[in-house]
Amino acid sequence: AELIARGKYIVEGVAACGDCHTPRNEKGELDRSRWLEGAPVFLQPAERVPGWPLVAPRLAGLPPGTDAEIVTLLTTGLWREGKPLRMPMPHFHMTREDAEAVLAYLKSLSPPGGH
Repeated sequence: AELIARGKYIVEGVAACGDCHTPRNEKGELDRSRWLEGAPVFLQPAERVPGWPLVAPRLAGLPPGTDAEIVTLLTTGLWREGKPLRMPMPHFHMTREDAEAVLAYLKSLSPPGGH
């Protein structure tokens, strides 16, 4: 429970993951009923950037990688094949403990279809 609480603090209070990975309602506010379920990327660059992502993936319940991949991403900023994720995803350099707390929190959320 303590690990999950720390992960929630990091996700919601520090890293602001919900800003991109949570759908917004018609007023542009985060839809907390669909927290971290993935969403269209609302942030667009002023000039065209090749490969700019259109969708931020689901993080709730089943993050988009193995536990080891998610921890590596959060501690090194690198994803599969040793490459950083595309902007606007920040390149985090968390401690292993913080990355494991974030992963524990994300996995504690309802998986797809588990509302």
